[in-house]
Amino acid sequence: MHTYEYEYTDTFGGEANYGWVKNGEVNVPDLVHYGYTGSTDGTYNKAEKAQRKQIMTLIKRELGLTGLRGVMDDLGDCIVFRPYGLATILFVSYKG
Repeated sequence: MHTYEYEYTDTFGGEANYGWVKNGEVNVPDLVHYGYTGSTDGTYNKAEKAQRKQIMTLIKRELGLTGLRGVMDDLGDCIVFRPYGLATILFVSYKG
């Protein structure tokens, strides 16, 4: 299992404001659970995409944002999600 931590906060002028913050963690299975075979046949990309979708689904469910669309940027070590129509931002990072 892998643990991802998240931080959800408000924005001001498009930047994180931290007037309020909601923190938490979610656990997801290893990439093997999502179909990664360890070979170079392209299963890594598919498994990583499925895992990322599961991470976002779990976090959005915990925050009450299920079904809300937005812009997601994968920065490598951090995923940033900005929901449409809300002045908020969500940061997700790998914990271990």
